[in-house]
This record gives sequence, C-alpha cells and structure tokens, in this order.
Amino acid sequence: MHLFWRHGYETTSISDLTAAMGITPPSLYTAFGDKRRLFLEAVRRYAGEPEAAEAAIADAPSAHDAAQTLLTGAVEMFTGADTPPGCLLASATASGSAASQDVQAVVAAYRRRITDALTARIERDVAAGVLPRGADAGALAGLVVAVIQGLSVLARDGAPRTALAGVADAALRAWPEDVTA
Repeated sequence: MHLFWRHGYETTSISDLTAAMGITPPSLYTAFGDKRRLFLEAVRRYAGEPEAAEAAIADAPSAHDAAQTLLTGAVEMFTGADTPPGCLLASATASGSAASQDVQAVVAAYRRRITDALTARIERDVAAGVLPRGADAGALAGLVVAVIQGLSVLARDGAPRTALAGVADAALRAWPEDVTA
C-alpha cells in the first residue's frame, strides 16, 4: 500500500511490490491475480468499504458534522507519522495515462459515492430546515471533496498538520449558517 501511495499505481512495479512484500512474483499472482487487484485491495484497506463511509455520513448528527469529520479525518490521514504524506487515492492515480484508467475509474467511483452520500445528508438538513432552503447541496459536498483533494496536495508538498487543519477550518466557515440555532 505504501509503495502505491508514495510512487503511484503505474510506476510501482511488480518487482518493487514483491521486494517490499518479501515474496516472489508467482506468489503475488497466486494471492492477488495481478497488480490491479493488489492495488484495489490496498485501496479497500486504505479507504475501507464505501458502505461504511456512506453510513457514517448518513448517521452523522448533521451534514456539518459529517463534513467536519471527513475533513478532520483527511488532515490526520494525510499527515500520519507512519504513512506517506497525502492521499493514496489521489497520489496513486495522478498520472492519468491510459494504463491506469481502469484504476482511476474505481477511485473516482469511490469519491462519487462519498460526494453523493454527503449531498444526500446536506439535502436532509435543507429539508429539515437546519440549513437554508437555498443551500446548494451538490456544491457544498463538492467543496468538501475538493478541499480534501487540495489537502492531499498540500500534504505532499510538505505542509504541516496545523496548516492543513487551518484550511479545513476555513472551508467549514464557508458552510451556511444553521437556521435553527
């Protein structure tokens, strides 16, 4: 997982992976089938099951709380002491070449699921009168996901956790006021 995170999907070779895992290429192929399936397993381990993330967003006390949890979690994950900086999902598929389109599609689908879940949670708060009637749920969810991707880039550039936390806090200040407060 760390090799994909640090070097990307395409540039991480089978020999890099087998050396890091202490196995032979035939063992890798027996266990995972191919590099793509190993990468997808690393993504699942990193991001968890999408259904769990969707449920956590849906069950959050408010859409703002869900957004705050996503942003805070990203800041912590992207600046972990034992992991490469930034986001595995963003780092591993950044090249955009034809060879990685398949895995890029999987990563993009995961991001869409998170965005859709957050959009639905925001829409619930709008319908309940917690957020203003004119709040654009899709734009707010997109803002959170875009900030998360930006936090990944900043972390890869060496920004400290405190700086990333400040960016996350600034993004949350753009959130519409709770009209029930």
